[in-house]
Amino acid sequence: MEVLEAIRTRRSVRKFTSQMPDQKDLETVIEAGLYAANGMGRQDPVILAITSQPLRNRISEMNCAIGGWPKGFDPFYGAPVILMVLGHRSCVTRIYDGSLVLGNMMLAAHSLGLSSIWIHRAKEEAETEEFRQLLQSLGISEEMEGIGHLALGYAAQEPGEPSARNADRVFYL
Repeated sequence: MEVLEAIRTRRSVRKFTSQMPDQKDLETVIEAGLYAANGMGRQDPVILAITSQPLRNRISEMNCAIGGWPKGFDPFYGAPVILMVLGHRSCVTRIYDGSLVLGNMMLAAHSLGLSSIWIHRAKEEAETEEFRQLLQSLGISEEMEGIGHLALGYAAQEPGEPSARNADRVFYL
């Protein structure tokens, strides 16, 4: 798939099947994130590939509570994989760099026939004691800030058509 075609046709999905993506595809999506542009070539963002269903469900519960939804709501829409992007607090470009990682992974997923959606509240999750303990168990610095999550899997329904692009957003000088 051409890059521009992927950009034009990628859509966020809010309903996933429980089918786990192929490991090779998952690794390809993650690799695309690792090749994202980043400030000063620091390669600061870290990606947590959460494929363990008990851990995935616990993170969903945390995200749900932070978002204020009723217990049992899944803010990851049933996606079997969560790719969480973190950046070190000392890196001044961490939010931008992590955003580029997420964008690359969304486009790579789409090019492989996978679906995705960016989910917020990673910052708040990473600030909890429970999450800090998880990072510590992985040997990851507690000085990491959550940037965002990518819910990843196969769409359970076709995404909608793209909306028309708003006018008056580009100015040539």
